[in-house]
Amino acid sequence: MEPQARILKVLQKVTGKEIAPGADESLFVSGLLDSFVLTDFLGGLEEEFGVSIPDSDLSARKFDTIGKVESYLASRA
Repeated sequence: MEPQARILKVLQKVTGKEIAPGADESLFVSGLLDSFVLTDFLGGLEEEFGVSIPDSDLSARKFDTIGKVESYLASRA
């Protein structure tokens, strides 16, 4: 499964919505994520991708779009 599809799977799981935002669509402006859901989303990403996301990286800017999430995860691989 492609990274973007895996990210969407995690996003759908934490939001409980069948969504498919564009790679550059803001997940926060669209209302899919907020500061509370972000921690669940990051936990899901850690589990799905086998990475550890440090608290110092807990920033909405880094995870605002699917494209930014994909780039971040690629840098942690």
